[in-house]
Amino acid sequence: MLLPEYEMKSRLKKVQDLLVTKDLPGTLVYYDELNIANGWYLSGWCPQFESGCLFIPRQGEPMILGGPESEPFAKTDSAIKKTKNIPVFMVPEEEYPNATISSFAEVFDEIGIKGKSQKLGVVGLDKMPFGVYQLLKKDLLGIDLVDITTEYEQFRKIKSPWEQEQIRKAFAIADQSFQMMKPLVREGVSEIEIAGAGEGKARSLGANWFAFKAIVASGARTSGVVPTASDKKLQVGETVMMGLSPRYNGYAGVFGYTMVVDGKFNEAQRRCINDMVEAYRITKSNLKPGMIGKDINAVTHEFVTKQGYGKNIVCPFAHTIGLMEAEAPFFGPNSNDILQAGMTVCVDVSVFSVPEANGVRFESAFLITDKGPEPLSPYMDQLILNTKV
Repeated sequence: MLLPEYEMKSRLKKVQDLLVTKDLPGTLVYYDELNIANGWYLSGWCPQFESGCLFIPRQGEPMILGGPESEPFAKTDSAIKKTKNIPVFMVPEEEYPNATISSFAEVFDEIGIKGKSQKLGVVGLDKMPFGVYQLLKKDLLGIDLVDITTEYEQFRKIKSPWEQEQIRKAFAIADQSFQMMKPLVREGVSEIEIAGAGEGKARSLGANWFAFKAIVASGARTSGVVPTASDKKLQVGETVMMGLSPRYNGYAGVFGYTMVVDGKFNEAQRRCINDMVEAYRITKSNLKPGMIGKDINAVTHEFVTKQGYGKNIVCPFAHTIGLMEAEAPFFGPNSNDILQAGMTVCVDVSVFSVPEANGVRFESAFLITDKGPEPLSPYMDQLILNTKV
């Protein structure tokens, strides 16, 4: 089991205490392969091919509501073993003659949640497909759905010691994957070859999958912000942007790095890379407990704009990382979120569509402590800071 029992029990208690506070008999937690985080947080597991919900009662044992293909998978790998099959979570038009199928109404009748006076919590309502929502409303006629996503996701902001350990392992895998990819950045090698080398190395080191598809882009493709690798072959003097986010026990590590094929820099590339390294240093220096998100962003934004890249900014310069590579809080220009010890935060500085340089990104992450930012990848942190061309 990927999620230790003590960790699961601690998380379950937080959620059930929230249900008591909200006077809710239970909550659904929606998740799927794209949006794993809220479900994984309590189960240490995510369905494949199918989507699903966790049902967390105010008291007692949680269960997984999913499809028949995921049911045996859940029983072997999930921290939650009790399952029910719901039609809306099945592969469309598939038939399962030996499966026991239930409706939402049957499940909630069985556990006593029914009647016009009842309410039910929902986590991930904004990610839930309309078809699932429609069936919920139909089967739970007279039950009010209460969105508690914001309160639930507060539990994920501060990482426990066990979570920190998983994230460090994910970053160690990312480091070694980068070291496999970097020597391949040379003339004639395809983007997809480089991506495959990194992904293969990550898998060999224990990555159970990736938070995003490998980013390897060269030349004009580096301005695609998050471009996946293609069969394009690298040419001398091209900017190459790379990024990989292996997951270990569900938790993401990451790196973002930019270089030039065979070190043949033009002046625009040289200047942009040096400026983004300085932007990385500035952002890192402001990762202190008590800092407000928009203030972290503002200092770096001012520097990047003064260097002439104001129109080339697409993304904020810092965000948290955990079960998703980029997850709330995002420390952008309107963020009032306060940096706290125990958060894991990416410095992710980038600009795109820069004339003669295209896209440049540098990214690594830190555990926020009372003493300041502690690198989750000392290797990548120092590599970026020492990148002067």
